[in-house]
Amino acid sequence: MSLDQVRKRIFSPTDLDLEKTASCLAGVFSNSVDYADVYFQHRTSEGWYLEDGIVKNGSYSIASGMGVRTLSGEKSCLAYSDEVSVKALQQSVKAARSIAARGGSGTFKTPVQVRARQLYPAINPVRSMARDKKIDLINEMDHFTRSLDSCVKQVMISMSAVSDAVLIMGTDGTLASDVRPVISLRVEVVVEKSGRREEGYAGSGTRGPLSYFLEDIDGETRAMRLCREAVRTALVNLEAVPAPAGPMTVVLAHGWPAVLLHEAVGHGLEGDAVRKGASAFAGLLGEQVISPLCTVLDDGTIDGRRGSLTVDDEGTPGQKTVLIENGVLKNFMYDKLNASLMKTSSTGNGRRESYSCMPIPRMTNTYMLPGKSDPEEIISSVDHGIYAVSFHGGQVDTASGKFVFTSSEAYLIEKGRITKPIKDATLIGSGREVMSRVSMVGNDLMLDPGIGGCGKAGQWVPVGLGQPTLKVDSITVGGTKTD
Repeated sequence: MSLDQVRKRIFSPTDLDLEKTASCLAGVFSNSVDYADVYFQHRTSEGWYLEDGIVKNGSYSIASGMGVRTLSGEKSCLAYSDEVSVKALQQSVKAARSIAARGGSGTFKTPVQVRARQLYPAINPVRSMARDKKIDLINEMDHFTRSLDSCVKQVMISMSAVSDAVLIMGTDGTLASDVRPVISLRVEVVVEKSGRREEGYAGSGTRGPLSYFLEDIDGETRAMRLCREAVRTALVNLEAVPAPAGPMTVVLAHGWPAVLLHEAVGHGLEGDAVRKGASAFAGLLGEQVISPLCTVLDDGTIDGRRGSLTVDDEGTPGQKTVLIENGVLKNFMYDKLNASLMKTSSTGNGRRESYSCMPIPRMTNTYMLPGKSDPEEIISSVDHGIYAVSFHGGQVDTASGKFVFTSSEAYLIEKGRITKPIKDATLIGSGREVMSRVSMVGNDLMLDPGIGGCGKAGQWVPVGLGQPTLKVDSITVGGTKTD
């Protein structure tokens, strides 16, 4: 979508335009402000929820607003309004510039449109499928899920579609716009057998139209494959035995288990944590920090991925950043504020949940490059250990890198073979230490299915993650097995 189209979506029918916005924003320099920007957002969203065969909730909303941010040294200020008008912008600029004393001499640079490669279609996915077809789809998914196994007792399905149109103008001459579609579909299943109840779930998403869920995957639509996967994981958990406890070898499957990499390593590489000394990686640039088999990237430029950004929320084009190369720390993720304070450049990681939030350094798509080992070779090399396929929750301390993650699907490895499923295996350790014990890296890199989200400082943004199969020689496992 062109700048003109985004401009019309945001400014119509208000009394604002680009020229008036620039004039108002330039007024910030009556005070000693280093930098300022204004972020406009227009969001359309829709959601559907089915439970017990009934569509119990449907929602539709349209919201818009703007936020004015000012920076003065390490100080920052945000003033925002859900009204888009000249008066509201003037009031927001006045409030935001109060961060600094009067008598500024800053220069407002003429806005120049940022050029960046479009990574996803500039569409409104809410309109990409008729309402009746959406309802029919989730009802069909419910019926199909129940038909897969008599143990299925409860089915919950949620579908969402969001379109964000954003426009950013900065006093450094930045003028950027973007239209960001994001869709998701999730299936949760409860099964029961012999009085035992277990859950399973599966989800998928992308930046594109809802027809994505109707695409054929080996003779079955993507939506129905999600139903099948949710039932499969639930039935596996019905047969799961208590997890063992103690230090042991852990093989992390490819794809979603990269949530451990995201949490225990990725957050520690965000510029604000590093600058404040609240990261286990602070002061270690250029040093060996994890296994030399590991190369970690943050890449906001992958077409259609949930975490990708044509431009970030400060108008910087999405970038591909090598964070750790062969175990050596090479770079961090920066927004404009932290990049300026640390005498470097933004890496396109300035992100915000909405116009009412301050942009901060956030991951986009964070993943590890593949290695040379065959996954079967990795499994066969383990005499006794755990194969972790998926996780459903965890906690991490960014400053220390210490984490606790609980598996949602995991198995015992015995004499080089995957055997019994186990329940609630909890992995405990430190991100740097655990990643330093990686002894084999698979050749099977896979990104997550497109349902990732990340919370930080009260803000939630869509992200992506991924990894190949990894062998970690020792992780402390918390389990409930008693001998």
